[in-house]
Amino acid sequence: MSGSIKVFAPASVANLAVGFDILGLALEKPGDDILVREGKSPGLVITQITGAKNKLPLDVQKNTAGYAAQQLLKHLGETDRPLEMEIHKKMPFGSGLGSSAASAVGGVFAVNEFLKTGLSKSEILRFAVEGEEIADGAYHADNVAPSMLGGIVLIRDNQTLDFKKIHVPQGLYIAIIYPQITLLTRDSRNVLSPMADMATVIKQSGNLAAFIAALYTSDYGLLSRSLQDVLIEPQRADLIPCFYEIKDMALKTGGLGFSISGAGPSMFCVCDNSHLAEEICLKGSMILKNQKIRSSGFVSKINLEGAYRY
Repeated sequence: MSGSIKVFAPASVANLAVGFDILGLALEKPGDDILVREGKSPGLVITQITGAKNKLPLDVQKNTAGYAAQQLLKHLGETDRPLEMEIHKKMPFGSGLGSSAASAVGGVFAVNEFLKTGLSKSEILRFAVEGEEIADGAYHADNVAPSMLGGIVLIRDNQTLDFKKIHVPQGLYIAIIYPQITLLTRDSRNVLSPMADMATVIKQSGNLAAFIAALYTSDYGLLSRSLQDVLIEPQRADLIPCFYEIKDMALKTGGLGFSISGAGPSMFCVCDNSHLAEEICLKGSMILKNQKIRSSGFVSKINLEGAYRY
């Protein structure tokens, strides 16, 4: 086998306000490029990492992309196959946009494509989850599954990876506002209480069920009423600068729903048109700029394809 292949694995928005650790969607951008080619010596070797500011290890066992790919190779009995991998990061760390998940997805997907195993995305999903686990210490697929599979994905059970892709109505856009501060998933999880009162659980469950129903029926009014996180957001909001001010602006401007992307600090707003999404991005960035906080923002449709080969 000769030559090389390159794949793209997209960023993602996890939790989606009402689905902590069980719900996520794929973005069209940003994401990671992973290149795989035939190696010169036995085993998988990471030869180059760009865009990571020397923060990621070349050691396959400590790198999410390398580890995920290695788990697939173990499954195939191909750990001695000479392979070289390049990782080109095109998204920030600790942004709440599934950076480690995109790397894990890209790594295993690239090796799977290069070896032409015939395994489907669903069949290699667990290797990507194992890869991301070494980055944040938790086994969950709310970032990994949408990055791999595309669309909006509901995880019924993380341990068995029992998942369902959810219908995506036409016309939805996601506005992302990213305050350029670092907020690691481990740190964001540490502020969460292990307990919740019954009334809060009931309300959150109702919002989750109604949100899924709204997607299948394209009921944007119900979707807007449902996208309210009464469980996790109140515990994490203070970690994110200007969160409530930006949320208030976004909803008053016409956004359907607003919350924290993954563990933060990125924030997302679901909108019914691109112009509205762009306006919310601009206004959010201005709020942060007034507080002397650097930020970036972008608008994306929901990526229905997930990871793909160039």
